[in-house]
Amino acid sequence: MSRDTAQSVLLVPHPDASGDAVWSIKVEAVLAPGPSLVCRYSVHGDMARVRMPAAGAGHRTDGLWKHTCCEAFVRAPGAGYYEFNFSPALDWAAYHFEDYRRGMSAASLAQPPGLQMRRTRGQLDLTATVYFAGLAPLRTVAQLRVALAMVIEEDHGRLSYWALQHGPGNPDFHHPDSFALELQA
Repeated sequence: MSRDTAQSVLLVPHPDASGDAVWSIKVEAVLAPGPSLVCRYSVHGDMARVRMPAAGAGHRTDGLWKHTCCEAFVRAPGAGYYEFNFSPALDWAAYHFEDYRRGMSAASLAQPPGLQMRRTRGQLDLTATVYFAGLAPLRTVAQLRVALAMVIEEDHGRLSYWALQHGPGNPDFHHPDSFALELQA
């Protein structure tokens, strides 16, 4: 990831669904040549109190958002939006939506996202690279709207929901207000 073109943002917990094991989440995001989206999530907190999913095999897996999971939502003009889930277990998911929570289908990626994870007592770093080959609406755009988010599952089972920006009401990463980051190719 080229740090001079990356945008660095802080995620904030949802006011009605926050926890106490994580203190901050920073995300760097960039549209990279290829084209691809590269996101680096840095979670700071008491990692002993964050439930981590069992080691995966790096496969497409549904339901990742029910546990500790990084997420990116990408909107291209006239193409609905895509949801990408990245588990610290290195499993992933990709979906396409025609409109707000409507017309969901599995997104056809030409290759799985590249995932790397490192965890220490006080930090979790996950880097995800989503290759846009196979996603025709994203391959040629010069600008994308992005919603960045993360679900944290604490040791007692409570979930907290972190996002760049939350829409009104319950946690909802799909809400149009969540697409608050603009990335340029």
